[in-house]
Amino acid sequence: MIAISRTWSRHLPWLERALFALAAVLLGWYVLQQLSTVYDQAVSSRELETIRMSTASLPPTARMLPTGSLVGRIEIPRLGVSAIVREGDDTSTLHRSVGHIPKTALPGQAGNSGLAGHRDTFFRGLRNARAGDRITITTPNSTSSYVIRSTRVVEPDDVSVLNPTPGRTLTLVTCYPFSYIGAAPKRFIVQAEIAGDQRQ
Repeated sequence: MIAISRTWSRHLPWLERALFALAAVLLGWYVLQQLSTVYDQAVSSRELETIRMSTASLPPTARMLPTGSLVGRIEIPRLGVSAIVREGDDTSTLHRSVGHIPKTALPGQAGNSGLAGHRDTFFRGLRNARAGDRITITTPNSTSSYVIRSTRVVEPDDVSVLNPTPGRTLTLVTCYPFSYIGAAPKRFIVQAEIAGDQRQ
């Protein structure tokens, strides 16, 4: 026992240094990822404003966008949510932005517009969403204001929440539970309706 204790004592400083080095590498990677996200959001916001200035007189049009294309920006002030929205719900798009779910209406247009985001990044604030919260979507053509009507939890294969609607609605989708480690088993849904005062 004494020999084993001495062996551990001799190797303990090296183990501590190795763990410290690993922690430093992981922290550096995390900080780099955060800085990359912040930079991408800032560049995309400038891109959005530039496009808005150049297309201010153009009416909004229904269109299919290539994956990764800039759609706009979503803001939910009370929840601290502010993120660029890009076309697509693939891994690459959701890593750097909120994604517009293909084949759903574009924000501000007639129908049900679906947006997806990760629960531990851009849509972290949705855990505190409640009826009455305001959502603003800014696109190159318009600024639309929505009001949250309901939240609920559904199974991941329940796509009925994205069914077309006669009015202008918005459906936000993220994983649930928010504190779950790994791939979360459910989906948290926020559904909102267009507000009355719209600015084009």
